[in-house]
Amino acid sequence: MITWTIQSWLASPFPSRTEQLCLVLLNYLPLDQLIWESFLKKQREVYSQFLKEMIIQPGIAKANLGLSREDVTMEDHPLNPNPDSKWNNYFRDNEVLLQIDKDVRRLYPDMAFFQRPTDYPCQLILDPQNDYETLRRRVEQTTLKAQTVDRNRSGVTNVSSPGKALNLYPSNEYEVLPSGCEAHWEVVERILFIYAKLNPGIAYVQGMNEVVGPIYYTFATDPNNEWKEHAEADTFFCFTNLMSENRDMFIKSLDDSQCGITYKMESVYSMLKEKDMDLYMKLQEQNIKPQYFTFRWLTLLLSQEFLLPDVIRIWDTLFSDQDRFDFLILVCCAMLVLIRDQLLAGDFTVNMRLLQDYPISDVHTILAKAKELQGGS
Repeated sequence: MITWTIQSWLASPFPSRTEQLCLVLLNYLPLDQLIWESFLKKQREVYSQFLKEMIIQPGIAKANLGLSREDVTMEDHPLNPNPDSKWNNYFRDNEVLLQIDKDVRRLYPDMAFFQRPTDYPCQLILDPQNDYETLRRRVEQTTLKAQTVDRNRSGVTNVSSPGKALNLYPSNEYEVLPSGCEAHWEVVERILFIYAKLNPGIAYVQGMNEVVGPIYYTFATDPNNEWKEHAEADTFFCFTNLMSENRDMFIKSLDDSQCGITYKMESVYSMLKEKDMDLYMKLQEQNIKPQYFTFRWLTLLLSQEFLLPDVIRIWDTLFSDQDRFDFLILVCCAMLVLIRDQLLAGDFTVNMRLLQDYPISDVHTILAKAKELQGGS
């Protein structure tokens, strides 16, 4: 793997340095710049096909393919008990979709960006001549009459009452966009839904919305309109590549393996023990376990600890490091060392508050400390 640095891109002639950096460092673009145009064209066509195949109401598709009414009635109707029927798959997908919908609607609530309409809504979905429904409409039309189980990363389940209609959101909680418009959160929702469909082994786990959000924001706010127009497809592939490296932290059965989240959380304390024994002992004495705070730091790549522009700055450095997830451990350790005085002076309650609501907002200071720790100083 080639190690790219921020400095190497600063002299780049590309019109969109941040996006080019993100695309290459997330292993989306090939190294040969001469084939970028054809590569991107092909990938965006692939994503368009995903939209056609996966954002569709079963039954309508078969009818449009010219199958007989008998085929549709006998094999593909909502009461078909066959677990492999398209309608049963549709209902299972709805459970995943509802969880995604809840999460993406509240993505970065301190910013108006994700509630605003995109300049490039998906025409394939919105075209009234097509039979592909928007996920927004699919959610609105879904009433759960059976038990619905929502799963989060910790394995906690929330079961709704059977037969109880689901009133998802108060009518005045979110702005209703006019017909033909899509909010940015709807684009993110579609990306996550397609990812879940293509990766049934992991599907969707709460927190993935926080990982994809900064990637999409980077593309969708790029000054180059061509990148903006294709932000959805490019984000999907970058997110998929990132999750291929990060997905083990979202799979509960792998928690205790070397690639799992438990091992990585313990690695933060192992690093702290090496760099600052006094602070390590203090946290041990207070029985402050790494999972109390590093779970969120690591699985969400610090995306909930800082403002979005600062998250992107951290990711710039993180993704430019050849051992990016080892460097993430260093960043977490640096965050602890930088507040050592407060932690050494605080009791359990005070320290837990510090760790769950990190007080330092200057990410440059944090990254500098991480580099210092990396150099063994």
